[in-house]
Amino acid sequence: MEENIETKYSSIETELRDLVFSDAYQPGDKLPSENALAKQYGVSRQTVRKALEGLEREGYIYAVHGSGRYVSERTLHRKQSKNIAVVMTYLSDYIFPKVISGIDQVLSANGYDLILKHTNNSRHGEIACLEELMGKDIDGIIIEPSKSNMYCKHTDLFGQLERYEIPYVFIQGEYEAMAEKPHVLLDDEKGSFLLTKYLIENGHREIYGIFKSDDSQGQKRHNGYARALAGAGIPYDPSHVIWFYTEDRKVHPVTSLQNIIRNGKNVDAVVCYNDQIARHVIRAIREVGKHVPEDISVTGYDNSDSASMDGKQLTTVVHPQEELGRLAADMLLHLIRGEETERRIVIEPVLVEGDTVRKKDAGKKKADAEPEQKQSKKTGHKVRKK
Repeated sequence: MEENIETKYSSIETELRDLVFSDAYQPGDKLPSENALAKQYGVSRQTVRKALEGLEREGYIYAVHGSGRYVSERTLHRKQSKNIAVVMTYLSDYIFPKVISGIDQVLSANGYDLILKHTNNSRHGEIACLEELMGKDIDGIIIEPSKSNMYCKHTDLFGQLERYEIPYVFIQGEYEAMAEKPHVLLDDEKGSFLLTKYLIENGHREIYGIFKSDDSQGQKRHNGYARALAGAGIPYDPSHVIWFYTEDRKVHPVTSLQNIIRNGKNVDAVVCYNDQIARHVIRAIREVGKHVPEDISVTGYDNSDSASMDGKQLTTVVHPQEELGRLAADMLLHLIRGEETERRIVIEPVLVEGDTVRKKDAGKKKADAEPEQKQSKKTGHKVRKK
């Protein structure tokens, strides 16, 4: 008898699961009452209740006290929608359009449409995007974490994505608490190491650094800067480092550097967080009567469209924006299909020699702490997979 009851409620649970996934029901629709279902299936209310409780535990329906049971939004995510969400910190400026273009190249070729969202590099913005997307019909998400050097307090939202069986891939940055999740990254520490080492090899010693404190890229680029100094026997001086936040990126780095120069500090060179900051720094240096690279050398990072200004080409590091997007899209497609895939791809940085570094003491023997990679155009980077 017990076996018969088990078989009945299990069969009813399967039928109801198929029903809520059918076109007959949408999220928010109310299910028939226990009495109506018991009459329909010719079983007791207890048997029906047991079947419904199974669907509740799986998250496909939910109960409202005094009202009944309703279909949850989770049912959306068991159907193939051919929609992919892309959540970036920004969409329309700097390197982001090319990253998105790379993503679109792969996904559109595979029949997917993009839903684009941006967070303005705000945690609240990221949470709002994720909460909104969980109510949409999507097959996966590519996300650039916001303020990734800060502790992630909303890991529960990513856990909910996993319960909904929505795969996701992090791109460009990483939360420490989620380092084991799928990522596509640039080796930011090594890139900054190469730039600082290049300055040292050209005779620079008083090297300042400007880094973003609220994302993981900024921390790693700072680490590369510090490692190159240590490798050359140059003491690390905290007063030579200017940290800035997303909100003060347009003012704080340049005013701090100008104050340092006006106070008579010896500044040989400046390693900048990215090309945008480097452009502002070059203008700031000129405003205090100095010249680049004759008086102060400057390096950027990303080899973006910002790397060329006033006839000068920044010394920078290649950021293969479109390939980064293509790799992330390809990884996500493998996850959606349930196929084996690399879960961590790290792109090797390549240094681009420009016109913003003064070459002095060029005959000095190069440090051999790490093999240097250089090139003069945007090709030839390597990829590490784990």
